[in-house]
Amino acid sequence: MTEPPEVEPDELIRLDLDRNRLTRLPERLSAASGLEHLSIYDNEFDTLPGWLWELHGLRVLNLADNRFTTVPPDIGGLIRLHTLDLGHNALTSLPDELGELPELTEYLYLADNRLTELPDSLCALTRLRYLGATDNAFTELPAGLGRMQALRELRLQHNSLATLPESIGELGALRELHLRGNRISRLPAAVAGLTDLRLLDLRDNGLTELPKALLELPSLDKLDLRWNKHLRLPPWLDDLEERGCVVLR
Repeated sequence: MTEPPEVEPDELIRLDLDRNRLTRLPERLSAASGLEHLSIYDNEFDTLPGWLWELHGLRVLNLADNRFTTVPPDIGGLIRLHTLDLGHNALTSLPDELGELPELTEYLYLADNRLTELPDSLCALTRLRYLGATDNAFTELPAGLGRMQALRELRLQHNSLATLPESIGELGALRELHLRGNRISRLPAAVAGLTDLRLLDLRDNGLTELPKALLELPSLDKLDLRWNKHLRLPPWLDDLEERGCVVLR
């Protein structure tokens, strides 16, 4: 479709317009006060109408795979949003107002954009469970990352990270940490605090050594160390394997 379909906005709860050639949303949708789920994945949008940010009942918003270069601060008006997908666009920055969304608890997807940093304000999302920010250009993470203590899965593959903040050790609920394809040479000893971590993917970095703190992680059952050509493998990796952890070297 190149034009949206005719719909009765008063009756709308969910609207999926994925995989079309749309460039605009019709003004009549501004009356869809009951809309909870809107997905326009894989279209040709580069802007959105101002009234969209006044649909305060929205809980799921999928804007992935379009042509957006910015997200307006008005997104802070979507106070019931729990899932937001901004992946596969051309975003170069994010508004601080993302960190002011009190119900953003389920899923924030930022992959495959042109982001060079995550705003410190995102650390205020203390109830968010999943953060995906792969395939960007981050060189560092916010120092306050540890405030996001509900995170269970953190995906940061294919960026330019050289270090991790000490506060990462405060993510006690984290189960999966994906760091493949960065420039990390060492892990902070603070990773000892990741007591619920099950999977740690460190493939294709610049690691030269590993902290023995990894041996103390009680839940770790997969550690992927492949393609770190300068890494000196410590003998205690054998102990990690003996207790049941799969170590890929």
